[in-house]
Amino acid sequence: MSTSIPEVTLHDGITMPVIGLGTAKLKGNAGVNAVTSAISTGYRLIDSAYNYENEGMIGEAVRRSSVPRKDLIITSKLPGRYQTYDKAVATIQESLYRAQLDYYDLYLIHWPNPKQDTYVKAWQALLDAKQWGLIRSIGVSNFLPEHLERLERKTGTKPSINQIELHPYFNQDEQRSFHEKNGIKTESWSPLARASDVLQEETFGRIAEDHQKTISQVILRWHYQLGAISIPRSSSPEHQLENISIFDFALNEAEMSSISVLTQPNGRLNDQDPAEYEEF
Repeated sequence: MSTSIPEVTLHDGITMPVIGLGTAKLKGNAGVNAVTSAISTGYRLIDSAYNYENEGMIGEAVRRSSVPRKDLIITSKLPGRYQTYDKAVATIQESLYRAQLDYYDLYLIHWPNPKQDTYVKAWQALLDAKQWGLIRSIGVSNFLPEHLERLERKTGTKPSINQIELHPYFNQDEQRSFHEKNGIKTESWSPLARASDVLQEETFGRIAEDHQKTISQVILRWHYQLGAISIPRSSSPEHQLENISIFDFALNEAEMSSISVLTQPNGRLNDQDPAEYEEF
């Protein structure tokens, strides 16, 4: 069964689905099966990263799929330890060799790592890789407004997308507002937060019951109505289908607000503040 997913257009003209598949921790043959299942179900956006150590699995799933490569949006991300220009260029090439792909549709800098202060050099590498045809669209992940402003100030080009931690316990209202004003699309990682926590919230249970939907579907619909692209991870074909079956109902303003007010100042899942946190 294949389900159609709406698309959005990035500021560089690239179109992408509003929901994709997260693949962190999916590896090997089980990972290939999960990704091919998702593609068969209707997913066209597949999110990966160099540090997930599964780009080869992603490439194998793409080759096994009956969906043409041109119809898929494949993402990967540059790790912090390779943020100098020369290392970034080599890593982008290595990412492609691992996946045995000719290009990535979207390539992101995974974290700004501000103490290292090399993300502008990495951004220039992504700009050049795009010119060389290795990447179709370039973006970032976990960048704060000051990081985004610096990239544009230094290079004249802002990211097409910023993938950030976004879920009901951390709704990133100010960051999303900045993105909207600057034509940058918001993409949500860990969109469902911790399942064990959200299942205990009466708010979700009530809304889910009213719409005859699951709690996961309610939360992913909330992301969609916020204008965010979400990438929930699931290896189960049933849950994969469930996660994209959110376009036949809508949350009203009161329901949207009742979810948004659950946000917390310390709502990050792992206390990974991009102003301080560094990942290599």
